[in-house]
Parts: sequence; structure tokens; C-alpha cells
Amino acid sequence: MSVCPKCGLPPELCVCETIAKEAQKIRIGTEKKRYGKLTTIVQGIDAKDIDIKELAKKLKSELACGGTIKDSIIELQGDHKRKIKDILIRNGFSESQIEVR
Repeated sequence: MSVCPKCGLPPELCVCETIAKEAQKIRIGTEKKRYGKLTTIVQGIDAKDIDIKELAKKLKSELACGGTIKDSIIELQGDHKRKIKDILIRNGFSESQIEVR
């Protein structure tokens, strides 16, 4: 039987990602890109502890927008600052650790 090397629990009971989500200090902001288009930037997510690709996929799906991941930073097309905080909270991140700039 396999166990998680961090918490010692079986994979289906592993709480490592849940604990990691509580400790993340996430910053959300916007940036102007080419042609005056706004891009929403999500920073501060530790890619070692959290599946950042899966999170970006969820965000893009719920916000119906395109986006990418560059150096552990999620970039989403459009201004979604207000909506992203609610989605992150629903996905287990601590509200007090999310800063919207």
C-alpha cells in the first residue's frame, strides 16, 4: 500500500494540499498588456505544494477566459480580480491570505 511521504496517510486521505492551501499568501492584481488589454495576475501560489496547472484550468473554465502559467504566476485574460477571490475560497484557500490589489 502506498503512503504520502509528507503526511504518512494513504493517497486518498492525504491532507498535504489542503494544509498547503491554508498557508499560501496569494496576491491578485491586474496588468496592462499590449494594445491596452487587461490581464489578471495571480501570484504567490507555491507550485511544489499545489497543482498549479489544475488550479489554472479551473479558473479559466469558471471565468470563461484564456490564460497561461509563467514562473508559478497564473495570467488570465481580462479583469477578473473580484471573481477570482470567491473561486479561490471555494477551492479551499484561506480568505485572510488572499490580497486583491
